[in-house]
Amino acid sequence: MSAPKRQQSSEDVPYELIYWPSIPGRGEHIRLALEEGGATYTDTAQIEKGIDEVTAQVDPSNIGDDLNPPPFAPPILRHGDLLIYQTSNILLYLGPRLGLVPEDEGRPDAPYKVNELALTALDGLSNEVHDCHHPIASGLYYEDQKNEAKRRSKDFVENRLPKFLGYFERVLQGKASGEGPWLYGGQLTYADLCIDGTKFAFRKAMSAAEKSGKYVHIFRLYSAVKERPRIKDYLASKRRQDYSLGIYRYYEELDFNPESI
Repeated sequence: MSAPKRQQSSEDVPYELIYWPSIPGRGEHIRLALEEGGATYTDTAQIEKGIDEVTAQVDPSNIGDDLNPPPFAPPILRHGDLLIYQTSNILLYLGPRLGLVPEDEGRPDAPYKVNELALTALDGLSNEVHDCHHPIASGLYYEDQKNEAKRRSKDFVENRLPKFLGYFERVLQGKASGEGPWLYGGQLTYADLCIDGTKFAFRKAMSAAEKSGKYVHIFRLYSAVKERPRIKDYLASKRRQDYSLGIYRYYEELDFNPESI
């Protein structure tokens, strides 16, 4: 039996991000990693008729190729012959290649530590945020589940958001976070880039959390990420799309002030 084929992904090949145009969404976590890592990449959100590539990938007739099963949904990353999807999976692949995971010999388990932190951030500050405005079904309009969204958002602000902010505050106070404002190993990792967007969706709650003084380290991290030279340039560029639809949406009626709950 012949040896199985292996993925060929030259480091000289540009990365290709395949994601919906006009919606930052989960693709934004990938963009932040690519930008911070100084990677050369293309983005279907910035390409004319880029949506055609997105729809082709998720078309029911797509059965994949010799090396790759068909992706279920964006974000999708192509790198040479490699095609992968799922936000956390893409970040797990990009992290070591872009210098977003500690590489010192004293931390051989660093990829798993960074991954668990990223997964936790994506669970609580991305997926749960999405479910606040679409608590019943993603296929329904927001207006069709508005009352349920209010109940879900109130609970998120009152219970879930403090739980996740409190967890990351504890992480940042721990020795494993190392020196500086970062979550792990004394350097910026892709996990630090997964805490983005919640300030937009829940402005009152996040403002109150910051003013409370309970989460000093997490807001210091948030500011430190924004001041990274490459991130700062990206945020000021036309490549950065405004949050509007997608995961991070702002609805005034969902923006509960925790002091009033």
